[in-house]
Amino acid sequence: MTTRAERNATDPDLGVLAGRLLFAVQRELFSTLAERGFDDLKPRHGAVLAYLDPDGVRATDLAQLSGQHKQNIGILIDELEVLGYLERRPDRSDRRAKLVCPTERGLAQMRTADEIMAAIQRRHAERLGKDEYERFKHRLIEITEHQRAHLGSRGAH
Repeated sequence: MTTRAERNATDPDLGVLAGRLLFAVQRELFSTLAERGFDDLKPRHGAVLAYLDPDGVRATDLAQLSGQHKQNIGILIDELEVLGYLERRPDRSDRRAKLVCPTERGLAQMRTADEIMAAIQRRHAERLGKDEYERFKHRLIEITEHQRAHLGSRGAH
């Protein structure tokens, strides 16, 4: 009988593969960000930073986009505000709502993270071939969206 560890070493399931990919990308992204002057960020901040828009975005939208609970996003927003990466501003289209907007430091981090992620993707596209990488990425998007829709159809979040 094989153990789970043995099975995951030779035939990892989707969750194990997704986790390995996420953690490996996060390690490279956040260590490179740290080298470039953003050493106060943690991988957990990616749930907000990955979806932050230069013109701002509502916290409820950040929660939906990231798949995180609104309370968790609120904590991350508070942390990033203290660190100087973002600020809350009134939403001109809805006076009751606030927009989460990047500061100058936040915009610089966004540009740097985009450069790092582009380099990571370029490296994989060069290794697999551009067409094969695009097919892989398209299929991964399909699987991810199908899984999220399946979870959403059960009333979960």
